[in-house]
Amino acid sequence: MPTSRRSFLKNSTLASAAAAFPALVRGQNLNSKLQVACVGVNGMGYSDLHNVGSHAAVKFVGFCDVDANRFDKADKEFPGVKHFSDYREMFSTLGDGFDAVTVGIPDHMHAPVAVAAMQRGKHVYCQKPLAHTVWEARQMRLWAEKKNLVTQMGNQIHSSIEYRMGTRLIKEGAIGKIKEVYSWVGVTGNERTRMFQPPPSAPVPANLNWDLWIGAAPMREYAPAYHPFIWRDWQDFGGGGLGDFGCHIMDPVFTALDLTAPISVHAKNSGINNQIWPTHETINYVFPGTQYTAGKTMKLTWMDGGLKPSHKLAQMPGDIDLPGSGSIFIGEGGTMVLAHVAGPRLYPLDKFTGFKYPKEEGRSHWHTWVDACLSGQKTSDGFHYAGPLAETVQLGNVATRLAIPKIDPITGRMEEANRVLEWDAANLKFTNAPEADKLLTKTYRPGFEVPAA
Repeated sequence: MPTSRRSFLKNSTLASAAAAFPALVRGQNLNSKLQVACVGVNGMGYSDLHNVGSHAAVKFVGFCDVDANRFDKADKEFPGVKHFSDYREMFSTLGDGFDAVTVGIPDHMHAPVAVAAMQRGKHVYCQKPLAHTVWEARQMRLWAEKKNLVTQMGNQIHSSIEYRMGTRLIKEGAIGKIKEVYSWVGVTGNERTRMFQPPPSAPVPANLNWDLWIGAAPMREYAPAYHPFIWRDWQDFGGGGLGDFGCHIMDPVFTALDLTAPISVHAKNSGINNQIWPTHETINYVFPGTQYTAGKTMKLTWMDGGLKPSHKLAQMPGDIDLPGSGSIFIGEGGTMVLAHVAGPRLYPLDKFTGFKYPKEEGRSHWHTWVDACLSGQKTSDGFHYAGPLAETVQLGNVATRLAIPKIDPITGRMEEANRVLEWDAANLKFTNAPEADKLLTKTYRPGFEVPAA
């Protein structure tokens, strides 16, 4: 449960715990408030700001957004907080006067901002998918470890009663050891724009600092198709359907099965260029087995853009549809369908008639992070966990960028030109595809680099 200001002040252990965390030691007014700066204050940024700010021990000391028109909601709820357009200027100006940062901006700028904060010893709450590339996700984890910081990824359903219940059922063996998992989401990479090439440029609005919005990405001319939301469809800025929802929907799979890094990944899709994500795709991952899986390896299949696994795999009655998004856990003793977001359901029905679901409670994902910053305890969704999850998501995007479909001239059927990519997580490379290694990272514009930990 969230810690109240009164119970926080009464907790005599906090002073000694805080001594181990340099960001807290440097902050002012530590005995009463956690001083938080926010990068991105509208959309997801506002959702994080609102929920973090509802904790009694939080004080906002800086709001940063590249669009001057997007401070209105934050200012109405938390008036008097100083505005900035450049996160680097905000960090420099605040200096030791802030302890933690929330990052709720487009994916391509997560790592530049979060790493800059962690270099200063600040705790970080960063929106999913944590980072824009595999290499960035690795550096996010390493910087958090190096600086001994409290971190959290913004896949808030990790703390919800639905996902907590689902992961608990798997760990307690409700359907036995898991043989295979299918995960899917209804949206797709270019569902919102249906564009396959850059849109026509337009004058930059006076309220928008376009240079700062572009940030680490290659410079291009402004178009309304990019800001404030449809940036997710473009490879330079977002991660398509997988980048948008992978860290949500695959999160309970990782948590329930204690997964880490896959050993291989393969993709097929509807067609892709170097601008936009495909209309739909299927990603096949193979993971090392764990104590919760049936074999030495386990297959996880991801689908998006309207693709779904076969209804028969779930062992559901014919008159019950698969949810629009979610996962099927196929166990040795039954199946579990975990919708996004709804409570888990066990099948076949005749086997689980009368099954008593255990009691579980949800938690505030944001308050969990604040409480951890104050107490010095890790969260279950810190970058030690979220980093490998985000790496897996971005490995899928590497594979799909290499999946160039071709048409068999005789049968007319679409075949795959790419192969299974074998992943060496320890050395951050593919063992059989040097061309894929080039897609693990990217080139940064000067001033927005992400340094290695």
